Amino acid sequence: MKPSIFRKAVCAALSAALLLGVCACGGENAAGKDGLSESTTDLMANVSPSPDALSFRKDADRQQAFERDYNEFALTLFKQCAAKESRKNTLVSPLSVMTALAMTQNGAAGDTLEQMNRTLSPLTWSLDSVLPLRRDELNQYLGVYLRGLPSDEKARLTSANSIWLRENSLDFRKEFLQTNADYFGADVFSSRFDQKTLADINQWVSDNTDGMIPSILDEIPGAAVMYLINALSFDAEWENIYREDQLYEREFTDIDGKTEPVVMMSSEEPVFLKDGKAKGFVKPYASGYSFVAMLPDEGVSLAKYVKSMRYDRIATQIRSETHEPVHASIPRFSAEYSVTLNGILSEAGMTDAFDPEKADFSGMADVKPGMLYISRVLHKTAIEVDERGTKAGAATAVEMMKNAMMMNSVVLNRPFVYMIIDNESCLPVFIGQVTHIG
Repeated sequence: MKPSIFRKAVCAALSAALLLGVCACGGENAAGKDGLSESTTDLMANVSPSPDALSFRKDADRQQAFERDYNEFALTLFKQCAAKESRKNTLVSPLSVMTALAMTQNGAAGDTLEQMNRTLSPLTWSLDSVLPLRRDELNQYLGVYLRGLPSDEKARLTSANSIWLRENSLDFRKEFLQTNADYFGADVFSSRFDQKTLADINQWVSDNTDGMIPSILDEIPGAAVMYLINALSFDAEWENIYREDQLYEREFTDIDGKTEPVVMMSSEEPVFLKDGKAKGFVKPYASGYSFVAMLPDEGVSLAKYVKSMRYDRIATQIRSETHEPVHASIPRFSAEYSVTLNGILSEAGMTDAFDPEKADFSGMADVKPGMLYISRVLHKTAIEVDERGTKAGAATAVEMMKNAMMMNSVVLNRPFVYMIIDNESCLPVFIGQVTHIG
């Protein structure tokens, strides 16, 4: 090995070691680190996040702004996904998508940052009377919300975040990694981005979704240099588990008018909902969460209802002190869903982030604007609903790529000269030319 090549390898190893001293460790719910392959290095071992990051004085108006922005983002995301495949089961986790994008936003700059900020805080940006929820505030209020979500033995929700870096690829900024560790408990791993890394990432997702999402990636492209991943797991019992005499068989008419037999679960629930175009109910889980369902009125198509949905109207009824009881029946069902969100997020205004010529993620690494961009935002969900309760999982992966157009490029697509050299002396052992192939 030539001395200069050797020095580069040593410098890369030292850089990884130095990173341990300045970055913070992942959330309490993170799992799967012990099962990593030998080619993946946990850069956050024995390091804790800053204890002061989420210790801030909450403002009631800004908290309300966050909640309104979150609801707007959530409903827009669902509507767009449902419209994209209107005849298929659709399930999204706005919490998972927002968390993965918020981590990514911490490395954005310039117009890319503003567009991402507008996408994640859509309502406050559109109102003249409310100051937009900027990146630092989103970190704080989203981080506090994630940490404060109820979770116990009978109603468990866990969230885990991780960042995966291709080793020896870029000089990633320590401040970017530190921020995501502080607010979102993100673990940081360095790996070769080979088949073992692919297995490690998918295993991490499976572990942190309780097996509901067995994999998030099918491949790691050669230009990929970073993945920012959120994983959610939900497992809750009903407050009142269905008895055998509350189960009955019935036919379910699907969106194409075809019928199929299902097992219905029947119960009396205290909260009846109606919004003028649909009626529904609220069924509580054992602790901290509830199942809410809305059935469009006869003559109102599902697509038409989804397009017109206003969650604030539903939430107002749920919060009301007066409720009417309802007889509710839920089919026993399970569903899986996957979507690439590039188009939906671009339509929401986040265009530059996906453009290799315009993306500015100079806050992630020591790169010029246009050198790093988002190639894919992958989202997968799964749910199982039965007489005991509900189990669900979600994962979102933001894939960052290095723009090959920003680098020197040599494509041997015409006659060329080639050599095989001795690294120590740089003398050619073989030298030749290629005038044609084969």
